[in-house]
Amino acid sequence: MNWIVQALKKLWGLFVEDGSYAIALLAWTAIAAFLLALIVPDLWRGPCLFAGLIFVLIENVTRSARNLRKQ
Repeated sequence: MNWIVQALKKLWGLFVEDGSYAIALLAWTAIAAFLLALIVPDLWRGPCLFAGLIFVLIENVTRSARNLRKQ
């Protein structure tokens, strides 16, 4: 049973290096899919999704850079 857990952890690590980044991307995508559909006009949904994803990326890069400087 332990080898299954180890294999799943390694498989997860192949695709997700930073768990908080992956969760933030999934959260923003869910928000964009449900909440923006109610609030934002059709023409602006794509740019809003893109802007949110870029914001999440920039936040993650700056946080990672800050952590590297501390080391």
